[in-house]
Amino acid sequence: MTDDKDVLRDVWFGRIPTCFTLYQDEITEREAEPYYLLLPRISYLTLVTDKVKKHFQKVMRQEEVSEIWFEYEGTPLKWHYPIGLLFDLHASNTALPWSITVHFKNFPEKDLLHCHSKDVIEAHFMACIKEADALKHKSQVINEMQKKDHKQLWMGLQNDKFEQFWAINRKLMEYPPEDSGFRYIPFRIYQATTERPFIQKLFRPIASGGQLHTLGDLLKDVCPSAIAPEDGEQKTQVMIHGIEPMLETPLQWLSEHMSYPDNFLHISIIPRPTD
Repeated sequence: MTDDKDVLRDVWFGRIPTCFTLYQDEITEREAEPYYLLLPRISYLTLVTDKVKKHFQKVMRQEEVSEIWFEYEGTPLKWHYPIGLLFDLHASNTALPWSITVHFKNFPEKDLLHCHSKDVIEAHFMACIKEADALKHKSQVINEMQKKDHKQLWMGLQNDKFEQFWAINRKLMEYPPEDSGFRYIPFRIYQATTERPFIQKLFRPIASGGQLHTLGDLLKDVCPSAIAPEDGEQKTQVMIHGIEPMLETPLQWLSEHMSYPDNFLHISIIPRPTD
């Protein structure tokens, strides 16, 4: 792995200033003040919102409190998507702080998975890492790790410890010197304008001729509507971690440096602002 540690740190420490407000129809004992938090892009909503939950539960009637869930402008926010992906997909062209509505009732069963404990998040996170390693290394790296290494990945994410996480994750980002990259790139492409959850398929980082595939090559193959027509203007933005990477960027480099902790490149395709 090429060691661009500054990039890894910048990705890890990305934060989104967020204002949480209680849904107006929730029954409270007294008025609920908004709650402000800097959300880590790489984490999950249900992992970092204990303080939000405590803040609003103080003003709730206890019999009215059931499972907490979050919504942005009418869209329930999927807790199993990383926070940065949710923001890029739904709110990247809005003013900060990001305004999220908190609910304790009427859980949207059709739209969201239940998350009753942090064990559920850990299980989802580890399943993603294992799937990514199956694509990259035929599962050889993750299977050779000990249980304590798996735990260290999770604890590094849960406790926001960059060094703790990367001491283990580094091994998942390596490949044999005789190869020029991973077997396949773990990626998911999300489109703001479609109901389809995401696009995912097998895609190699190296072309048959030996040249490195780029982000543009991936989009042309998997989601051509994201590329501007030769004679037309670009109608969409391609976002990873809140930035628009150049389409010429090698996919292997992006996978090593811009993946989320679950080892997937989460790529958002959103409409370009018209103003």
